[in-house]
Amino acid sequence: MKNLLTLLLLILPLITLKSQKIPSADWQIKTALMAVPLDYKDGAKVYGYDKAGSFVTLKEGTNDYIALASHPKQNKFSTAAYHKELDEFMARGRELKMQGKEFQEIFDIREAEVKSGKLKMPDKTTLCVFTGEVNPDTNEIDNGYVRYVFYVPFATGESTGLPTTPTPPGHAWLMNPGTHRAHIMITPPKK
Repeated sequence: MKNLLTLLLLILPLITLKSQKIPSADWQIKTALMAVPLDYKDGAKVYGYDKAGSFVTLKEGTNDYIALASHPKQNKFSTAAYHKELDEFMARGRELKMQGKEFQEIFDIREAEVKSGKLKMPDKTTLCVFTGEVNPDTNEIDNGYVRYVFYVPFATGESTGLPTTPTPPGHAWLMNPGTHRAHIMITPPKK
């Protein structure tokens, strides 16, 4: 029985790794760039996942944008792109998530670190999120949709004149007001 348990403990990670399908680097790059504004697509840096599922740089960049490939463990397709000034902040979030921290704990840790000056947060920067559905026949992305996030740390409804509750599609509103993660949300109407 002990030998069987030992064998299972050795094989289980290999089975899990094998069952996790990691898309090719070319496909990850192509689809990650869908989140990047047109002016920045050609020179954007791209992060994604190697065959083992590790987070890696898939393409070095020559401009100010960074794109993230869709995470292979997520059920839904979602890529993102952001200005390079946000990279330290994003990397810290990934690091805390790898440590097993949940959303609120990550939020609280980064809030404290930004306030103390330990974590650099730009005074304004952009994030674009691109979602869609992977067509199982063509492997292309159907029903693509982009929403925009403009980080303005510690901004409030009063300092921006924006509402702090969700608005109809296409209207701007301020999410997480008064925090390091305050950001203007613009969610265009879906077609």
